[in-house]
Parts: sequence; structure tokens; C-alpha cells
Amino acid sequence: MTFALEAARSLLFAPGKDERKLAKALASEADLVVADLEDAVPPGEKELARATIAAAFATRRSRGLSFVRINAPGTPWFADDVAALSGVALDGIMVPKATPSALGALDEDGPPVIALIETAAGVRDAYETAAHPRVVALMLGGADLAAEANLELRADGQELLHARSVLVFASIAAGLRPPFDVVHLDVRDDAAQEAEARLARSLGFGGKACVHPAQLAGVHRVFTPTEEETAHASAVLAAFDDAQRRGESVVLLNGKLVDPPIVASARTTLARAGG
Repeated sequence: MTFALEAARSLLFAPGKDERKLAKALASEADLVVADLEDAVPPGEKELARATIAAAFATRRSRGLSFVRINAPGTPWFADDVAALSGVALDGIMVPKATPSALGALDEDGPPVIALIETAAGVRDAYETAAHPRVVALMLGGADLAAEANLELRADGQELLHARSVLVFASIAAGLRPPFDVVHLDVRDDAAQEAEARLARSLGFGGKACVHPAQLAGVHRVFTPTEEETAHASAVLAAFDDAQRRGESVVLLNGKLVDPPIVASARTTLARAGG
């Protein structure tokens, strides 16, 4: 599971109460599917959704991971979610409104957790959340955070710049994989989604959340290194290895300095490419 999570570029939400949409998501090319028990399920349908998810997860996906977004600790549905999922074959859970105190409601042992950071308190305490022993990744929830902080949505995404950067550095400091970026809410605007994904990648994110299978291709395109990028990374490693054999710690490649930080970046590129 660890390797698959490290390589995950896309995270696709599907409503836990909708058998058809959930089956479609699980059969998709998404690296990680999240069956939703929270926002996508009205209070009166939580029990039905739990049963629907249990049935859908009875068969393992041929590729990718299967998670469930439970209702937040402190809500009337949290305990029943945890109890209902105890016998379900899943790879992990997503905890919304994640903060260190919210995660304190979880048992010490249990499935891995993706912590959804979507409040001001969550951003403030992102490192402490990331350092929780069950947390394996962070995700930024833009809509809830924007509503709470009275942020005005911008085409260039700058309203979330601080929150995005906080999650990236909290993940690095806690030894986690790069976080997942927010959902792009307009599923018809491929160009805007791709631009947002490229911004997130440039800031250090490793993947992006989706709400429709049609968004997957664009996310995968952005978060998968190109042939040119992988070729350059391979050339960097070859040049550095050659320099080390000569007893040197730096080398020039096409007139540009190659030193240990550049080598580390090249190794990350090849790992993302599966090389």
C-alpha cells in the first residue's frame, strides 16, 4: 500500500450512497478512490451508504487504492462510521476537518488516514496533524477553507497560496508523501483544471483530488513526468555518478551546475515516473 500511495496522482471522490457512481469510480483509472460518507450523503441515508460501500469494497480493485471519507469526529455519525467499516476491506480512511484534537478521537491502531485540512485551525496545526502516527498523507480542502476564511476565489489560485505552502512543508517535515490538492469544482473546464494542477505541482503537491472520472486524464498528465523530464533526470544522475567516480561532488551538465540537491530532485522525478 505504501508504494501505491507514494505514486498516487489522482484521488477520486464518489458518493457512498450511489451504487452506480461508486462502481464507476472503482473501475476508473483513478489511483485512489474515496467513497464518501460525509458531504455526499444526507443524514437519513448514512446507514444505507455504509452498506453500499461495504458491498462495493467486497471486491478489490484491479489497480489503485480504496479509501472511505468518514464523518468528522464530534459529529453524530462518526462512531457508527468507524464501527461499520471495521470489517470492510479498505486501504484507509479520510478524516475531514482534520486537526490534532480531531485525530485524537481515533484509536491508536487502525487503517491509514488521509487528513483533510479544510479549516483555519487545521492549517495552523498542519504539522502536528501530519505527525500523527496513523496519518499517511494530507489533502487540502479549498471550498470549506475559503468559506470559513472569507477568501475570494481567483483564477490564479493565489487565495490558497499560504494554505498550499503550509501543507507542503508540513508533509515534508513529517516525512509524508506530497499532499493532494483541492478539487477543481468546474468539471467542464479542462484548461482551468490543468492550470490549477500545474500551479499545485509547482508548489510541491504530488496529486490532485477529482469529483468526476473525466478529470482524471488531465490530473495524470500534469503529475506524471514527461519523457523530456525523465530523460533529463537520467542524464543528471549519469553525469553526477561519473563525477563521483572522478572524486568530484559537483559537475556541469549542458552548462548548468549539478550538485546533490539537483540530484535529489532528479531521483524524485524518476520515482514519480516509475523509473
